[in-house]
Amino acid sequence: MYEKEISLAVIKRLPRYYRYLGELLENDVVRISSKELSEKMQVTASQIRQDLNNFGGFGQQGYGYNVEYLFTEIGKILGLDRKYHVIIIGAGNLGQALANYTDFERRGFLIKGIFDVNPRLEGISIRGNEIRMMDTLEQFVKTNSVHIAALTIPKAKAPQVAADLVSWGVKAIWNFAPTDLNLPKNITVENVHLAESLMRLSYNLKAREEQESENNKDE
Repeated sequence: MYEKEISLAVIKRLPRYYRYLGELLENDVVRISSKELSEKMQVTASQIRQDLNNFGGFGQQGYGYNVEYLFTEIGKILGLDRKYHVIIIGAGNLGQALANYTDFERRGFLIKGIFDVNPRLEGISIRGNEIRMMDTLEQFVKTNSVHIAALTIPKAKAPQVAADLVSWGVKAIWNFAPTDLNLPKNITVENVHLAESLMRLSYNLKAREEQESENNKDE
């Protein structure tokens, strides 16, 4: 659809545009300028225009952006006009939290199966999905259209499970395990390392406190 390669930074901003535009729609906002959108998103108006120009622009000079139209088009760019079947590997606290998150369904991500190795969890239902044992995973993947697998399992298990999923036809891995996965280049992997995110937060908090301390000394 788009001949030029889109930068990772632009792709990371697209979900934020989608979320903010959704909020504007809920508040019955019909149109918005790049300047107004920039104030909400803390991104420059120029950056917003550059980002959207990667996909055709969507704005009209003197009018700005039609909120509903832009929301719909960004949803299409993100693939949210499709339905994706998702399975969760690991039915611990995080896996169950993902299974219980109803917003996924609104975005077109449908939880089709939850798997674990703990026999005490077998048969427990989470929003209509019964937890299955891992020895049924291969057959399930091969007989169901599974697009995305979410891994919420220990890092020692993640590489082999991911490799198995890929060999059975899964094309996208949502990886919550604190490890890097060595998978073929045609497999899409999104890593969500919660501890690393918390460390970045810790660094920024520490840096700000140190800066405030230095400022207090100068006063």
